Amino acid sequence: MYLSALAELALGSRLKALSDQFYAAADEVYRECGAPIQSRWFPVMRYLWENGAGTVTEVATAVGQTHSAISQLCGPLVRAGMLRRQADPADGRRSMLVLTAKGQRAMAGLGRIWCAIRRGVGASLGEHAAALLEALEHGENALRERPLAPAILAEHAVLAAAKVEIVPFEPALREHFRRLNAQWLEKHFALEPIDRDMLENPERVVLEPGGAIFFARLAGEVIGTCALLHESPGVYELSKMGVDEAFLGVGAGRSLLDAAIAEFHRRRGKTLFLESSSKLRTALRMYEQAGFAMQPTIRPGSHYARADVYMVYAPPVAAKPRRKRAEAKG
Repeated sequence: MYLSALAELALGSRLKALSDQFYAAADEVYRECGAPIQSRWFPVMRYLWENGAGTVTEVATAVGQTHSAISQLCGPLVRAGMLRRQADPADGRRSMLVLTAKGQRAMAGLGRIWCAIRRGVGASLGEHAAALLEALEHGENALRERPLAPAILAEHAVLAAAKVEIVPFEPALREHFRRLNAQWLEKHFALEPIDRDMLENPERVVLEPGGAIFFARLAGEVIGTCALLHESPGVYELSKMGVDEAFLGVGAGRSLLDAAIAEFHRRRGKTLFLESSSKLRTALRMYEQAGFAMQPTIRPGSHYARADVYMVYAPPVAAKPRRKRAEAKG
């Protein structure tokens, strides 16, 4: 399921979809059993049936909904004859919500349906029913103690202030090498056999022959990666540059590129090349700015079917400063 892959990012959407399923099931049961209520009315009516008259604020607080949501729900309940508003004897400025005689009769006859709902939920969800109810209670309590929006904004502030850091390969990061590269390859091209072999076996394919793998992290989140492949003595290939597109613009790609070039120089490499695609215009501009020069043809024996660009690292040689002639002393 697509939304499940998005984890916390789609939590609201998944809960909404789940809620809609529960509402629809309850409404179908109420209709089939001839009950005169709707599932969305249940929390308000049940609260008033058990506790007597209450203000909109009291009901909203009790059922965990907003004041506005309860006010809007009152309209259909009043029109259905289940609810009426009356002045609060203690404060004429406030109105009280009261179940009508019709509403009282409707609630009094629902015992068998509610029992069936409890049993049916258990039969449908099995052992997960109790776990779901427990998780909901823990979640509700946690959100009361620390509201969600401020917690998210605090984390955003940390990420906004963080700087990209480059770290070398370690086994715990292996999955990110596969994830980040597969993510953009599957979106823009297709995984080729050479890709699969490298992404599934980075130690054997990249590190053991003398290459290196780098990762870009932002406040602990791995957002990019690249590899420096050792092809032959003094010859290296820049490969598997992948950055999470949700983090484009933070400088991860250029930081990875600079790290790979620095490692190439540290190893006293003689040739550094890359293969790419003309579709990746932004990446090609970055390579050119870093000192890679476009070659007139694709590389002989190219590794990839998608590659139609061949670039070789050839940074401009800085001009040597002229020596000033020593001035004759008088």
